Amino acid sequence: MANLRAGLIGLGMMGRHHARVIRELEGVDLVAVADSFGDPHNVANGLEVCSSVEQLIEQGIDMAVAAVPTVLHEEVALQLAEAGVHCLVEKPIANDSVSGRRIAEAFDSRGLIGAVGHIERFNPSLQSLRERLGNGDLGEVYQISTRRQGPFPSRIADVGVVKDLATHDIDLTAWLAQSNFVNVVAHTTSRSGREHEDMVTAIGHLQSGVVTNHIVNWLSPMKERTTVVLGERGAYIADTISADLTFIENGTFQTDWDSVAAFRGVSEGSSTRFALAKREPLKMEHEAFRDAVLGKSMNIVTMAEGLETLRVAEAVLESAETGSVISL
Repeated sequence: MANLRAGLIGLGMMGRHHARVIRELEGVDLVAVADSFGDPHNVANGLEVCSSVEQLIEQGIDMAVAAVPTVLHEEVALQLAEAGVHCLVEKPIANDSVSGRRIAEAFDSRGLIGAVGHIERFNPSLQSLRERLGNGDLGEVYQISTRRQGPFPSRIADVGVVKDLATHDIDLTAWLAQSNFVNVVAHTTSRSGREHEDMVTAIGHLQSGVVTNHIVNWLSPMKERTTVVLGERGAYIADTISADLTFIENGTFQTDWDSVAAFRGVSEGSSTRFALAKREPLKMEHEAFRDAVLGKSMNIVTMAEGLETLRVAEAVLESAETGSVISL
C-alpha cells in the first residue's frame, strides 16, 4: 500500500514540529508545505513552499495539518474539506463556536476525518491515568483539578489564556472523566497590557457529578503542568512536564478518641510513582490521526469534541464577564 501524502500549512513555531514528526511517521510522506509568510524555520527541506491552501491541495495530498493562526482555521479547514482532504487542525478548533460548528459539519457531512490538536491527551502520564481510571483503579472520581502556569509565550498573538491554554485542561478533564461540562463559573484578569486575558481561575461541574477547578495563567515565573484526580481510593497526580504519574492511596487508621471515631475520613497512605514509556506526545497524536485516516482506530480528538471544548471556553469567558454561573 502506498504511503499517505501529507501536506502542512503554517510553518511557524508549531508547524516546524509538525513537519519534523510527519517526516518521521511510518506510512506517511510529507509532500507539500505552505505558508504565505514563507519558511522562517527552514522546514521545507527541498519542498516548494506554497503560498496558499489551493496550491497545497494541487500537490495531490490525502491529509493535511493546519497550524495557522486561530482566526484562519475556518477558512483553511473548509477549503481542505471541500477538496476531500482529511485534516488535523491545531487547537482550538476555531476562533468561536459558530465557526467551529461549520468546520465540524463540513468534515462530518463528507465522511472525512477531522481531528483537533489537543496534544495533552497524548501525554504518557495522562494516557496511563485515563487507562487506570477506565479500569476502576480509583473507584468513584470526586474531583479533577488542574494547574497550568508559566511565563508568557511570545508565539501568541490572537487569543487569550482561556482559548490558548485552558482549552487543554477543559479537554483533558472531560476526557479523563468521560463526561462533559454542564456549568462553569470563572474569573479572569489581564496584567500584561494585551486586550486578551492572561489569567483565569475556573470551577466546573460535569454531568457525572465530578467537580473541577482550573488555575491557568502565563504570568508565572515557574512552569507548572499538573492534573490531580481525587477519588474514593486516593489521588493520582500527573505531571505533564516530566510525564510522571504518581498514586497516593488512602491510608487507614484506628482511633480510640470518641469525638472523632465517627468521622469516616482518610489519611495519607503509600505513594507510588509509575514507570511509564515516555514517547513524544506529538508523535502519538500524529499516529492516531494517521490510523484514523486508514480506518484502523479512532483515538483522535474529534472535531465534535474540539467544538465542545471551545463552547466551554466561551462559557468561561462569559462567566468572567458577567459574574454568573453559565450553563452549557
